[in-house]
Amino acid sequence: MAADFLMHEKIWFDKFKYDDAEKRYYEQMNGPVASPSCQQSASTTSSAGPAGDQNELVTRIANLEVENQNLHSVVADLQLAISKLETRLNTLEKCSTSHHPSATPPTQHVTPMKKVESPAAPSKKVELPSAPPAKKVGPSEADDEDEDDDIDLFGSGDEEEDQEAAKVREERLRQYAEKKSKKPGLIAKSSILLDVKPWDDETDMAKMEDCVRSIQMDGLVWGASKLVPVGYGIKKLQIQCVVEDDKVGTDILEEEITKFEDYVQSVDIAAFNKI
Repeated sequence: MAADFLMHEKIWFDKFKYDDAEKRYYEQMNGPVASPSCQQSASTTSSAGPAGDQNELVTRIANLEVENQNLHSVVADLQLAISKLETRLNTLEKCSTSHHPSATPPTQHVTPMKKVESPAAPSKKVELPSAPPAKKVGPSEADDEDEDDDIDLFGSGDEEEDQEAAKVREERLRQYAEKKSKKPGLIAKSSILLDVKPWDDETDMAKMEDCVRSIQMDGLVWGASKLVPVGYGIKKLQIQCVVEDDKVGTDILEEEITKFEDYVQSVDIAAFNKI
C-alpha cells in the first residue's frame, strides 16, 4: 500500500543530481568560485571606500586651516597699514595747526613779589640803565608829527562816506517820487444817457440835436443818439455822452442844454453808469 501511495505521489528524488549539474554549468560559464581569501580581499576593498572619504575630509580641513591663517595675516597687515595712516594724518593735522598764527594770549597783570632778604646772604643792588636824554625836536620833525596828527585813527572818513551814501539815497528817493507823481492816475469817467424833450411835435428835432452837440467842454464826449416817440406825435431826443467826473458835472450839463429854450423843454437823466 505504501509503495503504491509513493508511486502516485509527485516527489523529486533526483533533485541533488540536477543541482550538481546546474552548479557545474555555471562554473563553466563564470569560472571557478572565489576562495575565502578572495572574499576577504573584496571585503577589505569595500571597507577602503569610507577610509578614503575620511582622508579626503581631513585634507580639506587642513586646506581650510591654511587659508584661515593666510586671511589672519592679511587682516593684520591691513590693520597695521590703517594705524600708520592714522598716525600720518595726526602728524599732518598738527603741522597744519602749527602753521596758523595762534591767537595772542590775554595779558595778565602780575603783581610784583616782595624780595625777602636772608640774613646770611649779602644784599646786592641792581642798577637800572638810565633813560636816554631827550632829543631836541627840529622843525622838520615837528612837521612830521603834525602830519601824523592829521591822520584820523577813529574813522571820521567812514562817517563822511556814510553821509555821502545818505545823500545819494535821498536823491534817488526824490527822483522816484517825482517820477511816480508824473505818472497819470486813473481818471474817473461816467456814461450818461440823457432824455431831451421838445416843446411840441412841430419842434425841429435835427436842429435841437445840433444845438445839444454844439456844447463842447473839456472832458465831454458825445455819443450815439436816437428819437424815441413819447405820444401824440411827439418824440424826444435820447443822446448818450461820456464825461470825466472831475471836470464835467450833470448839473452843468443840464444847465447848458436848457439854455436852448427855443427847442428844449426839459432834460432828464435816463441812465448813469460809472466806467
